[in-house]
Amino acid sequence: MNSATTFDIKVSVLTEYDYKNSFPSDNRFVFRYHISIENLSEFPIKVLKRKWLIYDVGFGFTEVMGDGVIGLTPEIHSGENFTYFSNVMLRSGVGNMSGSYFCTHLLTNDELEIEIPKFNLVAEVLSN
Repeated sequence: MNSATTFDIKVSVLTEYDYKNSFPSDNRFVFRYHISIENLSEFPIKVLKRKWLIYDVGFGFTEVMGDGVIGLTPEIHSGENFTYFSNVMLRSGVGNMSGSYFCTHLLTNDELEIEIPKFNLVAEVLSN
């Protein structure tokens, strides 16, 4: 598990290769990533946007930006944690992801950029 803490907001990521939805012969390698956003601070936040930098070996970088996470803009109060999962498809089967959540401090309306730690994506089927 990879974790990073920014402004007392801890983001942890756990990944898994999705054999069921991957088709290596078609250059389709699917990975599921599980995210936990834990508010260790004394103030509530709201996740407004996300930005991902996806690296696929041999195919380069792709930047993805969007509102919220999985269609939500969750409020996370002190001591609470928000979890979700999503997936990504790589053509090479090897790469990594990192990024940021853009949040607002609900008491001061300050904008916060929260780091999503870099995590590796390697299709186990390639190591056999």
